[in-house]
Amino acid sequence: MDANQDNIKCDIAIVGGGLSGGLAALALAKSRPELSIVLIDCADTFGGNHIWSFFASDIDAENRWLTAPLVTCGWSGYDVHFPEHSRTLDSIYYSIESERLHEVLMETLSAESIMLGQEVKSLSPRLVVMRGGKRINAKGVIDARGGGDMHHLDCGWQKFTGHMLQLEDPHEVRRPIIKDATVTQYDGYRFVYTLPFSMDKLFVEDTYYSDDPALDSDAMDQRIEDYIRANGWNVREVIRKESGVLPVVMDGNLDKYWASGSSRVAKIGARGGFFHSVTSYTLPDAVRTAIFLTEQNDFDGDRLNFILRKRANTHWNETSFYRKLNKMLFHASVPNERYKVLERFYKLSPDLISRFYAGESTAMDKTRILSGKPPVPIGKAIMALLRSSKK
Repeated sequence: MDANQDNIKCDIAIVGGGLSGGLAALALAKSRPELSIVLIDCADTFGGNHIWSFFASDIDAENRWLTAPLVTCGWSGYDVHFPEHSRTLDSIYYSIESERLHEVLMETLSAESIMLGQEVKSLSPRLVVMRGGKRINAKGVIDARGGGDMHHLDCGWQKFTGHMLQLEDPHEVRRPIIKDATVTQYDGYRFVYTLPFSMDKLFVEDTYYSDDPALDSDAMDQRIEDYIRANGWNVREVIRKESGVLPVVMDGNLDKYWASGSSRVAKIGARGGFFHSVTSYTLPDAVRTAIFLTEQNDFDGDRLNFILRKRANTHWNETSFYRKLNKMLFHASVPNERYKVLERFYKLSPDLISRFYAGESTAMDKTRILSGKPPVPIGKAIMALLRSSKK
């Protein structure tokens, strides 16, 4: 890497040090040490304020070396609860905390590769211009700064607020509760998500699949407190809070979405359309994309844009089934009865559920998901599927 105060030269500049950008930087640093990398973020730490969770089956066995150093907690099963159905599944489940992602990036990347607290003014396929005039000349630039312009996509919304709790006493939660939908349904499909990080430490998150992206933090905080009280947990301290609004994509125009930042710059993560349409999660696709980047021999910015745009298009086409499910969930279900769709889904086989979360549902899986007595009216389901997309 060649650098002076105002002009840096490198092989790859990754703009955005969140999950997707961070995983790409780690994969390249470990697998392609001959390449010079710069990872840029406007914050003072990488990763933001997040907990990312995933199933072991979301990641191919040969790629788990990338996520293994990041995992802060793991469990050998999880529970789901619905008004008429509860179940324990034995899938291995992991969580990554943003602090750990930052720590591993700081340990792995060279000092010259780390650019924190840097606001980006503009991007092109081979150039990043910072606020203040600093320039990064790269063979290729990758944009990993989160979602693009959602106006080009037809979306419902997944809204959440989570509290990490230090309790006064041990709790009795043995496994993650991925969905507790026995709670009162507000604002669409609602469930509470609980992770037992230790015998006296819990993460509790209130989540909604809603038509409206507006997030009422005060109401969600109060409902978390009500849930804590109902379970008899005595809180010593709220260690951290996080909240967010994620798109649940039903349809849209990928070409316009891709171009909403800069049509000529390569993109990964949510900005490139690499996410699961139902769960909104990016981690499985972020790992696959990071590994894909390590396998390239030419990192020219125009070529990166071409191959990642082609990859995004393939991903969009191959995941159309999940967007159709979202249409039925949001347009064929009464909002406060949407939980019935998920209640039925969690009665299916564990292997089918695992493949669904990984975004790798088979043709037989898709048939099985849609077969039997539907949890939504047939007429409304057909009308939902016929709704036109954004152009």
